[in-house]
Amino acid sequence: MLPTTPTNLTAEEKQSMLASVIDTSDDTIISKTLKGIITSWNKSAERMFGYTEAEAIGQHISMIIPKDRLNEEDLIISRIKNGVKIDHFETVRLSKSGEEVSISLSVSPILDGNGKVVGASKIARDNGDKIRSGERQAMLAAIVDRAEDTILSKTLEGIITSWNKAAEKMFGYTEKEIIGKHISTLIPPDRLNEEDYIIGEIKSGNKIDHFETYRRHKNGTLIPISLSISPIIINGKIIGAAKIARDITAQVEAQQEAKKLYEEIKSLNAKKDEFIGLASHELKTPLTSIFGYLQILERVITDEKPKMFLSKTMQQVNKLSSLVNDLLDVSKIESGKLHLVKTLFEVAEVVNDAVQLIADTNTSHKIKLQSEGTPVTIQGDAHRIEQVLINLMTNAIKYSPHGDAVDVIVEYSSDQVKIGIKDYGIGIPANKIPHVFTRFYRVEDDPNISGLGIGLYLSHQIVERHKGKIWVESKLGEGSTFWLTLPLVS
Repeated sequence: MLPTTPTNLTAEEKQSMLASVIDTSDDTIISKTLKGIITSWNKSAERMFGYTEAEAIGQHISMIIPKDRLNEEDLIISRIKNGVKIDHFETVRLSKSGEEVSISLSVSPILDGNGKVVGASKIARDNGDKIRSGERQAMLAAIVDRAEDTILSKTLEGIITSWNKAAEKMFGYTEKEIIGKHISTLIPPDRLNEEDYIIGEIKSGNKIDHFETYRRHKNGTLIPISLSISPIIINGKIIGAAKIARDITAQVEAQQEAKKLYEEIKSLNAKKDEFIGLASHELKTPLTSIFGYLQILERVITDEKPKMFLSKTMQQVNKLSSLVNDLLDVSKIESGKLHLVKTLFEVAEVVNDAVQLIADTNTSHKIKLQSEGTPVTIQGDAHRIEQVLINLMTNAIKYSPHGDAVDVIVEYSSDQVKIGIKDYGIGIPANKIPHVFTRFYRVEDDPNISGLGIGLYLSHQIVERHKGKIWVESKLGEGSTFWLTLPLVS
């Protein structure tokens, strides 16, 4: 028996093979009579239009033709009747869902055994990708040309290949003047080395973002810009670079103005600190003299009433002296001249001394000391730590005018000592807590509560210089607890 070959196939086998080719083709293949009745419908037609073979065969071809394109069918049939083939006829047809499908049609006449035209066969290809690609390119070109940012492209040799309207506006060159020129036309001579760096990065496939530099206008002026540069890749090969440039003149001017303003503020701040330092020093001399004379008067005055007035005067002088000392400390901190005299000292001893001092000079509140753990030795400036504790206890009394107690809590652990100063006063609003350690910040503007708003600032600076932490926990109307921790000697 002879092997089956294309030359010895039976008519039935040939028909079967052709039917299989049509049915498995990726192209949509349809046949119809000259009256437009569909006579065959392959699987690709099912995928393209959504109708099954059973749904389509016997129906008029107009079921897939939009109403505004029905006249096309008359044109196609008239040409087919005359035996004329139609190639690459681009049109639109409808799917079962009503969605428009862009296609390219090739239509051929079907002849009977006598050479008479009895129908038409159609091969349709989805043209959507081609149309979408063209539309996409046109849309991208329009976006680039109308963009507010300067967009240009160049070859790897630096030759400018595209130039949008924003580029014309930024640099002054028209598209006709600049395309074909080297990119160095725009680069100041002292920045030409930047181009070598940029091209090197692009050749390596790297993108460059927000590269701030200067480029040259047609009239010679320099323009501060921010560049973003990406490689242009076609068929996997880097052929050039696309640049997006943004004029940052306003940003640069703002930065320069901010820098100038900062320097002015810095200068004024330095002068202010110098004034505070000098004024504080000058105030200390008469205060010392006043306090000395008051002490002499205290020894010679015996009458109760004058002695009482003298005592109140000395209290006010002490307050004034304390404020002047705080101002001096602020000046020293700002100028970096606040030196700590660090020695080993017993924490319990410093706490006890501070509590005793406040207890002796205050009659309105009872200072209660609570201590847990074994007392420890730390390294630091005992005088400055005592200053912090006195300041916190003084504030606790000041801000709890209707209270009668202040708790001092000391907790010792293996690596630190934790100290809390708790009052039962007015408390601090939650929105003000983040600012309490800021210089010259006051929680309350009550004229009956004295202070400059520098005590907590000084306390914060002193604790931080001991590598410790200080913070506050407070509830409005219920009081506040200021905590500080100090590390032990390692």
